[in-house]
Amino acid sequence: MADYQNIFTRVQVASHGYPGVALPPGTSGERTKAAPLHFYWLGKIGDAQIGPIYLGWLGVTSIVCFLIAFNIIGLNMLASVNWDPVQFVRQLFWLALEPPPPSYGLSFPPLNDGGWWLITGFFLTLSLLLWWLRMYKRARALGMGTHIPWAFASAIWLYLVLGFIRPIAMGSWGEAVPFGIFPHLDWTAAFSIRYGNLFYNPFHCLSIAFLYGSALLFAMHGATVLATTRYGAERELEQIADRGTAFERGGLFWRWTMGFNATAESIHRWAWWFAVLTPLTGGIGILLTGTVVDNWYLWGIEHGLVPQYPLVVPTPIDPALAGGAP
Repeated sequence: MADYQNIFTRVQVASHGYPGVALPPGTSGERTKAAPLHFYWLGKIGDAQIGPIYLGWLGVTSIVCFLIAFNIIGLNMLASVNWDPVQFVRQLFWLALEPPPPSYGLSFPPLNDGGWWLITGFFLTLSLLLWWLRMYKRARALGMGTHIPWAFASAIWLYLVLGFIRPIAMGSWGEAVPFGIFPHLDWTAAFSIRYGNLFYNPFHCLSIAFLYGSALLFAMHGATVLATTRYGAERELEQIADRGTAFERGGLFWRWTMGFNATAESIHRWAWWFAVLTPLTGGIGILLTGTVVDNWYLWGIEHGLVPQYPLVVPTPIDPALAGGAP
């Protein structure tokens, strides 16, 4: 008989859709009236049930604001290729809605010279903030902790630093990030070059450490639970309150291999903090760039962060200072 491997033999429960707990008194709006749907292949990677969905006025307003911003970006990109749908599809990854030129400072420029970018930023920011408020209110209404909205707030912090807080501190909307895929990446590379290599920014270093660390922690935790689900590890709340053989084995494994193990509860705190600190420290590093530190390479030399490279090639002589040929 083949050994049980739950990654290939996940059991799906076939039942009627679960409508969820009752809405608390005073809640505006209702969940969708349609019966929940079930998708077999989605059940392979998560819960097979789709719906019901609760939006409320916050969710609806957030979606409307996002659609306005999305359409402004799309129409500007389409206009940049002379309204040619074929070229729009071909060049989509290279198209962008650019911020105003630095000459405008923090003023409102003409629509075709950065004004559309400002309008888009307003509606997109409003959409994110309304969605955050919706998440917060849903968590409180269900009696949950507010860890999820505060984790989302960390990502919003980085977004606001890039497109709002730092440009205002620098006195120009031109310091902000364009809306686009490859243009956004180009902006990142140019930003690093302009300010002396972000690799020497200590908060950038912390952000990368938390990014890799959170990926490692999530992988370790997910692997531990998958490896011990045959003993009930997926019922984590039960394992936290009354540690059973699944987490006994998981704990023993990590003590054997590392000498230490997180608990079924603390691993989630580790993962939450590592993930939240990734955009949080990254935003601090971006905010300090240009406002406090003009060149991270020179800052790294001053603080002993830059390695001392041996002089391999002699210092070149400036031709303007060299004497003429005899």
